[in-house]
Amino acid sequence: MTTPDTTSAGQTPAQRYAAYRRRTAGHGPALLDFRTLYDFELDAFQLEACQALEDGSGVLVAAPTGSGKTVVGEFAVHLALTGGTKCFYTTPIKALSNQKYADLVRRYGPEKVGLLTGDNSVNGEAPIVVMTTEVLRNMLYAGSQTLAGLAFVVMDEVHYLADRFRGAVWEEVIIHVPDSVRIVALSATVSNAEEFGEWLHEVRGDTAVIVDEHRPVPLFQHMLVGTRLYDLFVDTGKGGDRARLNPQLTRMAVEEVRRAKVNQGRRTGRRRAPRPQRFRPPPRPEVIERLDRAGLLPAITFIFSRAGCDAAVLQCLHAGIRLTSREEAEEIRAHAELRTADIAPEDLRILGYGDFREALERGVAAHHAGMLPTFKEIVEELFTRGMIKAVFATETLALGINMPARTVVIEKLDKWNGEAHVDLTPGEYTQLTGRAGRRGIDVEGHAVVVWGPSVEPASVAGLAGTRTYPLNSSFRPSYNMAVNLVGAVGLERARTLLEESFAQFQADRAVVGLARQVHKNEEALQGYAKAAECHLGDFMEYAAMRRSLSDRESELSRERAGARRAEAARSLERLRPGDVILVPSGRRSGLAVVLDPGVGRRSDGPAPLVLTVNRSVQRLSIQDFPRAVEPVERIRVPKSFSPRNPQDRRDLASTLRNKVPDDVRERKRSRGDSPAADDAEITRLRAELRAHPVHGCDKREDHARWAERYHRLDRETEQLRRRVEGRSQVIARTFDRVCAVLQQLGYLDGDSVTAEGRRLGRIYNELDLLTAESLREGLWEKLGPAELAACVSALVYESRQPDDATPPRTPPGPAQDALAAMVRLWGQLEGVERDNRVSFLREPDLGFAWTAYRWAKGDELDEVLMESDLTAGDFVRAVKQLLDLLGQVTDAAPANSHLRKTARRAMDAMRRGVVAYSSVA
Repeated sequence: MTTPDTTSAGQTPAQRYAAYRRRTAGHGPALLDFRTLYDFELDAFQLEACQALEDGSGVLVAAPTGSGKTVVGEFAVHLALTGGTKCFYTTPIKALSNQKYADLVRRYGPEKVGLLTGDNSVNGEAPIVVMTTEVLRNMLYAGSQTLAGLAFVVMDEVHYLADRFRGAVWEEVIIHVPDSVRIVALSATVSNAEEFGEWLHEVRGDTAVIVDEHRPVPLFQHMLVGTRLYDLFVDTGKGGDRARLNPQLTRMAVEEVRRAKVNQGRRTGRRRAPRPQRFRPPPRPEVIERLDRAGLLPAITFIFSRAGCDAAVLQCLHAGIRLTSREEAEEIRAHAELRTADIAPEDLRILGYGDFREALERGVAAHHAGMLPTFKEIVEELFTRGMIKAVFATETLALGINMPARTVVIEKLDKWNGEAHVDLTPGEYTQLTGRAGRRGIDVEGHAVVVWGPSVEPASVAGLAGTRTYPLNSSFRPSYNMAVNLVGAVGLERARTLLEESFAQFQADRAVVGLARQVHKNEEALQGYAKAAECHLGDFMEYAAMRRSLSDRESELSRERAGARRAEAARSLERLRPGDVILVPSGRRSGLAVVLDPGVGRRSDGPAPLVLTVNRSVQRLSIQDFPRAVEPVERIRVPKSFSPRNPQDRRDLASTLRNKVPDDVRERKRSRGDSPAADDAEITRLRAELRAHPVHGCDKREDHARWAERYHRLDRETEQLRRRVEGRSQVIARTFDRVCAVLQQLGYLDGDSVTAEGRRLGRIYNELDLLTAESLREGLWEKLGPAELAACVSALVYESRQPDDATPPRTPPGPAQDALAAMVRLWGQLEGVERDNRVSFLREPDLGFAWTAYRWAKGDELDEVLMESDLTAGDFVRAVKQLLDLLGQVTDAAPANSHLRKTARRAMDAMRRGVVAYSSVA
């Protein structure tokens, strides 16, 4: 949208020309020409960054989301085209690459723009090529001829280098790109941009750092209490920092808590004890309707749960919400039909397309990683066009493509990070609310936090008012990186290059702060030791003995638990139809009669089918039996018995109740003697404890609490000391250890890379070394395509299930043997890593093996998804990652080998249906 120039009204042509000269003073010819491509005036930070580029510097631009920093990247493209050189435009995700490619094609035409991602290769020798950062990294290591003539590399979303899984790639590119290439780094607002800029200046030469914290669209903060919307801050009108927390909001929050308690008391009957009532936030449809009345749509509501996003859409459908006109609904339907035209009708049915399209037509949608990529793209396209008015999304949208809204709603200020519920950081809050306010459309953006009893208005104000979002390196050498670097520049030069990383730069600066913390801890330890003193003797010695005893008991408990599980599995294998057993615990606990022992049904052990005394037929598993089970009685199961016949179930359950005495039903299996009872080490430690002088102290437990605090802090302090000692040349030392592993395994020979090492250099995967070793050991040589897919999936898939979940099902036969061999090989490699003091390789995850096997076998989508418990989006992403590694295995396997042909056949078998429809991983 063009902003009218009201300042020129009433000016003479000479005055207007003078004003133009003042605005363009100091601008080079390329920048003057570039400005004509836009129908709006560039902001000061954009002009400053562009001019620095034209003057020959690299640039780092740190600015808020939606501020237009990509204009600087587009100027690098313009400079390359006008200068007859090349520009690579890199992005962290394929969706962003696809979007930027489309933008540049519209401006410059398809003959001048190329695209290189894991899925697409279009016009790769064009002067302008959009690619994911990993593609450029691989080009640099391969010495690709495509790098010839490269003058600029734009690194969009460069703050991704903090990502602990992929961040190292950004540093690899920055370090290894030829010195003649200028880096254009575009970052979200970070609080240490100057530090990052200093590092860029050290490794890349002259780099201008441009930081702009001004939002182009002002952001207003609110809280929703019930269905009432309050401003988070009020203007005091007293000068200085005039905004302060809204006192009315604080009062209303307190009143809501009081009202909830009063209502709870009223609902409590005379004869019942009071039962706590869970706070119920306003229904999501009501929130959307409230925003609609206030003119605050379109909105993105961030819900930190995929299931919550899907549930929110269904709630809006059931509430009858409609945010679109009839004409808009028809346009939405046409667009959705066009984008899904290539997807088979039966697959659309399985994917819930009917509900998805109905919600779209009403102006409502979900957006999360569990959705089919095509569905996500439809939501993004329609939302960007203003057709979708309410999107319920997980936080991954905040890091994704350009999809701004007028309003951002945040339901909770904590989220599950895979291990625990953690509070949002100020940086995460800023990232989420950065989506609010569409430049050129909205005069202001709005952030709304939904109030709840655990949400303090002051906490929200703290998040909204804090601008701390540091950029911290996640860089560390990998096996693949090591062989590629040594192969390119030799061992010593590779070591020197790694010392230039941002990680090492930050480590050198951090030593002073760590040393200060060690000193503070040492002072605190003196105080703890004084508080733990006992007049009867050395309490620290006594506390160390207690810890030794506790450690030994825990070790024995773990050993005993493993033995019990093995004993339980053997006891289940001995069960026969008609055996009456006592299920010891869980929601299925109680008496049951075995209908089918279920031996051989599942790879994780017997799964008996039983009938309980409550007439319920259940398939049990090894997880239901923490210890061995023995039949307490036997009854006859009629040959005509059918688990689906209610009368048969009633009769057999009645026989079960009548045949088994009451005392047997109540019997609890003895846990057996404690393993500690016969352990000589535990007996010795207990005797020494009782004989210690301080054992009889009446303040023993008070001393113990202080000793435990001392122990914890001492352990933390020792870790800090090791960090201080290890900060110097930490990256180079890690590289030396990685190289030691590679030397030991024969991937490096002194300063040279062996043939096996060159194979490893073609594998870009978290488990790169295990993949290379599996190839070298020939573990996959005799597998078919589906079996190979199952085995390779264990190297890319990571389950969302907890570690103690039921063991996953795996394909039978050769694939199962190969997977077992891979796990054994991982154990051997883990030992080699431990000897060399590194730890890079996680255990192979078999959670996708059965699913990959079935899909490669040609099974139908509904059958595969139903058994896997995966969403369509997770399934597609997992298959895409598997295809990527299968492609690398194809390249790394010997030419014309059976394995290479098998890998290609596996890829062909899996690239079908919803996987083939999805252009974005």
